[in-house]
Amino acid sequence: MTSQVSSPAEPADGTVVEQVGEQRTPTTAEPGGEKEVRKLDRVIIRFAGDSGDGMQLTGDRFTSETASFGNDLSTLPNFPAEIRAPAGTLPGVSSFQLHFADHDILTPGDAPNVLVAMNPAALKANVADLPRGAEVIVNTDEFTKRAMQKVGYETSPLEDGSLDGFHVHPVPLTTLTVEALKGFDLSRKDAGRSKNMFALGLLSWMYHRPTEGTEKFLTAKFAKKPEIAAANIAAFRAGWNFGETTEDFAVSYEVAPASTAFPTGTYRNISGNLALSLGLVAAGQQADLPLYLGSYPITPASDILHELSKHKNFGVRTFQAEDEIAGIGAALGAAFGGSLAVTTTSGPGVALKSETIGLAVSLELPMVIVDIQRGGPSTGLPTKTEQADLLQAMYGRNGEAPVPIVAPRTPGDCFDAAIEAARIALAYRTPVFLLSDGYLANGSEPWRVPEPGELPDLRTQYAQGPNHTLDDGTEVFWPYKRDPETLARPWAIPGTPGLEHRIGGIEKQDGTGNISYDPANHDFMVRTRQAKVDGITVPDLEVDDPSGEAELLVLGWGSTYGPITAAVRRLRNSGERAAQAHLRHLNPFPANLGEVLKRYDKVVVPEMNLGQLATLIRAEYLVDARSYTQVTGLPFKAEQLATVLKETIDG
Repeated sequence: MTSQVSSPAEPADGTVVEQVGEQRTPTTAEPGGEKEVRKLDRVIIRFAGDSGDGMQLTGDRFTSETASFGNDLSTLPNFPAEIRAPAGTLPGVSSFQLHFADHDILTPGDAPNVLVAMNPAALKANVADLPRGAEVIVNTDEFTKRAMQKVGYETSPLEDGSLDGFHVHPVPLTTLTVEALKGFDLSRKDAGRSKNMFALGLLSWMYHRPTEGTEKFLTAKFAKKPEIAAANIAAFRAGWNFGETTEDFAVSYEVAPASTAFPTGTYRNISGNLALSLGLVAAGQQADLPLYLGSYPITPASDILHELSKHKNFGVRTFQAEDEIAGIGAALGAAFGGSLAVTTTSGPGVALKSETIGLAVSLELPMVIVDIQRGGPSTGLPTKTEQADLLQAMYGRNGEAPVPIVAPRTPGDCFDAAIEAARIALAYRTPVFLLSDGYLANGSEPWRVPEPGELPDLRTQYAQGPNHTLDDGTEVFWPYKRDPETLARPWAIPGTPGLEHRIGGIEKQDGTGNISYDPANHDFMVRTRQAKVDGITVPDLEVDDPSGEAELLVLGWGSTYGPITAAVRRLRNSGERAAQAHLRHLNPFPANLGEVLKRYDKVVVPEMNLGQLATLIRAEYLVDARSYTQVTGLPFKAEQLATVLKETIDG
């Protein structure tokens, strides 16, 4: 969460924040033989199974009910790139991890307290991440000899003692689901597909989650197939009742709402892609401009196209082009026509769009290029996260073609970052990169819905008439006459009488916009475009350094915010001094960044790439910024970073 408010039981500096699975004082069993209820301050649950087992839906529903209950939360969906990976294999495992708590949290958690494994592959792929004492719920129906051999189990892990360090709950999920649905006109195979809802019901009982929202969701989702809706609801209720009646689950758990973790307001659970979409819609409204999206579907950016297509009532027009080049070409045409133009993609699509981005730099038209980064190069890891497009966004065009870069830090922050990218694009007449990534795009957290009055005014004046007087007194329109404050050129809408002008990729003459091959003019225009980007007004970098005496600065950008902040909290809780700063603006850098870097003897830059920000920092400020990098397709773990930072302090 972006909020740093903790509950009264958790000191503001986060004394136990990010310590996995600590239990508070358990209550005793209620009179009358009711099951024991224990209170926890946090839980990390991972649902895992085949990509066809509905683990993402199960996790999403548990998350939605947890958000409605009022817990702080953070999620990590993790799924294969294949549409239908081979069933029962390790590459085909899909998982959804949810961390929820009664206080402010920052990450999906390092290690799950609970693993729901729908088959042997899910168990084998995830068991190494479990801490000793974790609870493991396994679907015993799937632990056949053939299924276990497929993933390399020579003996059953449920019987050979390899799981003795965990609290294992063997549950025949498929059999129980089929039994619960025997009154429905469904085959055993079709009935068994609802086993994820049985598991969801069981976990909902274990952690006292609300149920009404899930039942309403299922009714709406299968509105055209009421029999299927009723079957899923029956399986969900059967799972709840199983937890209530079986002796294997003798304890249930409560995690109180995070009532003091958030400022007052209206909250909803939101993913990064949804927040980014709503931010773009809000930007269009605040700019009083039509919003135009020219896009081509690509993982993990496609959800933005899907979401924006729902908002025609806000003047949003979406165009699904035949390829990436057509998508950005249409967006640039919309910018020329007076729209707030957006194109969405991932790294491979940015490569295809690079020529048109350079054209937008030359034309000096406002456009937002949304890059939801993923593992590369080439097709790479389409469903896994990475931060490896920074240098591509910075330099990935021919010629000197500077583009501002903005990066959100959390799923909810994608909303504000989208508005900021639109502000820069409109005010400075330039394409702007918005660098999110797969972790932010698919992850979710509680988000406070802003009041309309809190949003910035983005209204921009179109050119209205002549803006230059010739020596003979004639008033004319010069399309490249610049605002002295921003160096932005006028935005002239096609069809406006008297504002006729030519645009194109060939170099323009300063002021007139006429084609020019003059060497001195080209030098001037290149330097002016660079100066325009360098002169963009961005807030100073804020530094979190409570002691004021830290020697170490941890500098990050983008989605590393949560793990870095959690790691720094751990260091401080152990008595170490560490400062933290996180960059939203990567081009231009905040004006005070150089001064901030000089304050600290050691600067560490954790990144999910091979050190791209660190390279820029070293080149720009001649600072010995130390990289700590990871390109596993997964976000950093807090404990992992804390260990590295402690070694840096001691070194």
